[in-house]
Amino acid sequence: MHKIFGEKINVEYTDRKGAYLIPIKESKIGVVKTSKGYFLLGGGIEQGESDEMCIIRECMEEIGYEVVIKKRVCSAETYSNHYSSHPTIKYFHPIQTYYSGTLLEQKQLPIEKDHCLEWVDYEDLKGNLFVKMQNWALDECWKIL
Repeated sequence: MHKIFGEKINVEYTDRKGAYLIPIKESKIGVVKTSKGYFLLGGGIEQGESDEMCIIRECMEEIGYEVVIKKRVCSAETYSNHYSSHPTIKYFHPIQTYYSGTLLEQKQLPIEKDHCLEWVDYEDLKGNLFVKMQNWALDECWKIL
């Protein structure tokens, strides 16, 4: 399943592909909390990386954990034409792919000091992720459980 958010206008957008993990343990979802709010684990794909490589790297940077990526759940993209979604890009087009998986063990301290792993009940997290399309992806993942 793929969903498009926002309205595309006739301007040049900056595309940014990303890959994200949705780890579920019982009724709780593993997410990172920052000063902005809750986010799925993951981030932007660097040149030469696969989705899986991106998730592994980002989870190590954000929370210091090794992960198991199980299966692709869905993907989404959004067209943003304001600065609130990205601090330096006016016309931003993030394209994100979401995977189910699990966290194994913490191997190192997080590199990103403002990221804190939290396990949040699905019902408490539902609709409360910072990124609208990540809320949709969480719901899609929860449906297939």
